[in-house]
Amino acid sequence: MKKQQPQISEDKILETSWELLGEDGIEKFSMRRLADRLGIQAPSLYWYFKSKQNLFQRLANQVSKMIVEEFHSEGDWKEQLTAFAVTVRRVLCRYPCSTQLMMLTIPIEPDMIRFTNRMLLCLESTPLEQEQKLQAVLTLVNYVFYFVLDNYQHQRLFSTVIKEQEEQLGGEMIRLLDSMSETDAGQFRSMYKRGLFELIGTDKSFEFGLKLILLGIEQVIEEQNERGTTA
Repeated sequence: MKKQQPQISEDKILETSWELLGEDGIEKFSMRRLADRLGIQAPSLYWYFKSKQNLFQRLANQVSKMIVEEFHSEGDWKEQLTAFAVTVRRVLCRYPCSTQLMMLTIPIEPDMIRFTNRMLLCLESTPLEQEQKLQAVLTLVNYVFYFVLDNYQHQRLFSTVIKEQEEQLGGEMIRLLDSMSETDAGQFRSMYKRGLFELIGTDKSFEFGLKLILLGIEQVIEEQNERGTTA
């Protein structure tokens, strides 16, 4: 009896891709591993996606679509950008390796374009020039991307080798810091012993960084307004 071929579709491929990304990370992801998981030959995947990069584009587009759909905010530009940043972080944390996917792809998919356009609309009411608006949203989204990515990598590191040796490494770290001078390590040592580095990746840390960026944008807007009144 001829063996029945597994039923696959674009949706099934995308769903399985997320599973693999969650298990092994983006570094080990390959079309061959994906085909093996689906129970098909690797060339069959190329009927649906021309390349791994093309597949990554579609995955990033899915993430972009989810962000746009979940983002709901009225109010002024600052409230909108804050809500957008929070939404981006929430969605990225839900999908494994989604931050890397967003950073490895370019906005040539419809929902990726909508994602960027929606960010820009948050600043529509401000007197910022077009170039300034673009730079502002790129600064904001890059902050969110790297915040989520850093926390993701930190968690992966601690879930493997370091978690088993955390107590030992902590002791070695204290001895190293105590052996260094006040000039070279004073501030770092003080903060480390107070446990402040444990704030990395927390909501409090995210909110503070976001506040700094928004204050910077606000300062530029004020400068624009001042130039407008004196012109």
